Amino acid sequence: MSVSTHGLRVRRGPQAVRATVELFSSMRFAIALLTLICIASIIGTVLKQHEPLGNYVNQFGPFWAALFRSARLDAIYSAWWFLLILLFLVVSTSLCIARNTPHIFKDLKTFKEDIRAQSLKAFGQRAATTLGEEPETAATRIGQMLSGGGWKVKLQHREGAGWMVAARAGGAHKLGYIAAHGAIVLICIGGLLDGDLVVRAQTWFNGKSVFTGGGMIADVAPEHRLSPRNPTFRGNILVPEGGRSSVAILNQSDGVLLQELPFSIELKKFIVDYYSTGMPKLFASEVVLHDRETGAEIPARIEVNHPASYKGVEIYQSSFDDGGSTVKVKAVPMSGASNAFELEGTIGSSSDITNGSEKLTLEYVALRLINVENFADQAGGAMTSGADVRKVDLQRSLESRLGAANKINKPKVLRNIGPSIGYKLRDAAGQAREYQNYMVPVDTGDGQPVFLLGMRERPEDPFRYLRVPSDENGSMDAFLRMRTALADPAVRARAVERYIARATDPQRPELAEQLRASATRALALFAGTERVNAEATSKGGWQAIAEFMEVNVPEAERARAGAVLVRILNEVLFDVLNLSRESAGLAALPGDEKSQGFLTQAVLAMSDAHFYPAPFAMMMTDFKQVQASVFQVARAPGKSVVYLGCLLLIIGIFAMLYVRERRLWVWLAPEPAGGSSATMAFSVNRRTIDSDREFDNLKDKLLALQKEPAP
Repeated sequence: MSVSTHGLRVRRGPQAVRATVELFSSMRFAIALLTLICIASIIGTVLKQHEPLGNYVNQFGPFWAALFRSARLDAIYSAWWFLLILLFLVVSTSLCIARNTPHIFKDLKTFKEDIRAQSLKAFGQRAATTLGEEPETAATRIGQMLSGGGWKVKLQHREGAGWMVAARAGGAHKLGYIAAHGAIVLICIGGLLDGDLVVRAQTWFNGKSVFTGGGMIADVAPEHRLSPRNPTFRGNILVPEGGRSSVAILNQSDGVLLQELPFSIELKKFIVDYYSTGMPKLFASEVVLHDRETGAEIPARIEVNHPASYKGVEIYQSSFDDGGSTVKVKAVPMSGASNAFELEGTIGSSSDITNGSEKLTLEYVALRLINVENFADQAGGAMTSGADVRKVDLQRSLESRLGAANKINKPKVLRNIGPSIGYKLRDAAGQAREYQNYMVPVDTGDGQPVFLLGMRERPEDPFRYLRVPSDENGSMDAFLRMRTALADPAVRARAVERYIARATDPQRPELAEQLRASATRALALFAGTERVNAEATSKGGWQAIAEFMEVNVPEAERARAGAVLVRILNEVLFDVLNLSRESAGLAALPGDEKSQGFLTQAVLAMSDAHFYPAPFAMMMTDFKQVQASVFQVARAPGKSVVYLGCLLLIIGIFAMLYVRERRLWVWLAPEPAGGSSATMAFSVNRRTIDSDREFDNLKDKLLALQKEPAP
């Protein structure tokens, strides 16, 4: 029997109904639905689900973000069309099973013993011989031998003609079809039970609605809350250390629903351990479950892949987050005209600050105590999270991604560079940039510790870092003093005079005057207090110097003039640095290599600071960490159904692939001289080397025929 791909043909009823039933029960329709589910699953795997709309806008643009939202591609597994496909697949596969199962069972009971003797000669695997036994005796012997070998046998006596021995084996092959298709039905039913269908049904028929606002969970109205008796749900719940919560958040495509739990979760202690790479190796939660009806307290430990279970609800360790850590930050002005000030806030909260007429909102996003970076490339001095684009080596980048035969293996040098704070500065229009600043200075490989001030425009972009040098006390004070001094015209004039006195001969006043004019102009351009011309775009730093060279120096002389101007400017800036130290009551720095390293990094930082998009850099001075566990809570009645379906799917696929359905016929007709003539035919659903070997063994055992050796 071959399984038909056509649908169930209904003999009665309207033509539209009969055509619909035939379509839904056809195997081709079921395969088409499975293909759609596979495509949807690929999209759901590649595209992050249940992300805020802003994330999709930033990553794909407003057009595609709107398309994803309208097609529910951002929440595929709870989309109405995905659930409808699952429902259609259940109906289609069930009709396929209903259509083919009666034929399968009928075929399993049929030996096809009425086959014509002449038809056996048309089989590809056949044999014929003469036996010394009478047909009845031979039929009995052959039947007993086949029965002993696990075959189902039926003997048929045809009056005056002979005996037909019909046997079959491997009927489990057809049962595998039923098991595999039944498994698809069970898995889809389990998916419907554990999906959002039941939750969505409560919004359609039970007066519940999705919550789209904000505020405290306790203030959310009852129409947005689901009962603790809800038969199926899957949501997340965040519990800070020392806190307790009994309400889970169920993310929907257009908002959230609140799921009341029959118990509350109290987090006693959160435990996290890290690999040397900085990735979490273990995170676990020691909790107490408080029964809301009886008041019973049940202690439990929840780890990844080791959930707790209570009252039919599974509690999984999903991740961890900040539970409301407090931080103190110092707002360091990025221009000399502002003053520093201090703020204190909680991660997840915000503060309003102002920069003259511009109002900004400071959002405290994240506190990270461990930041492990790879410092293997000490020569480059670039961190993996903030590589200097001027030092990108394309060949090395490609080689590092080639196969084993081409890869350049270098040991990683992993180092924890300490705590960092992540925050956003949002303007009045709602536009925000994200920042990440490290609390302690970091030596990136050149011997000069620097404070790393990271910034990015979009979440998918890497952080770009402004490197501010650290002084001998491990602070930014020396850099800030130098920048303030550079903005003071009187200090710049004194620095120029010191340089002139040191670099020129008193006997040549005309040379001193020329050098004074050049040094004064260069220092003013670098400080940003003077522009090259009215059309100049640079605000200061080396960019202003480069613009000045392009406007005033012929191209053929720029290299030589530039080298001279850079040397003059470095000398004068060193005097600015020492003047700033003297004003603070500190000793002047010697002109050694260490001082030159600080000066070089300070000059680069001052030049790059003109591109820093914020008026302040928030440097963390103190913090108190509070951790929180994120649990996934689920009541999944369909889980057992899915497990049963998976078991049936394994059994069904194994039966269809590895169990061969075989049929054997032996026709025994009497011979005039005594004995009987035997004709044997063998049929198998999938001919292989093993089936050929089995046929040869049957010929040898039943008919005493040896396979002729190859010439």
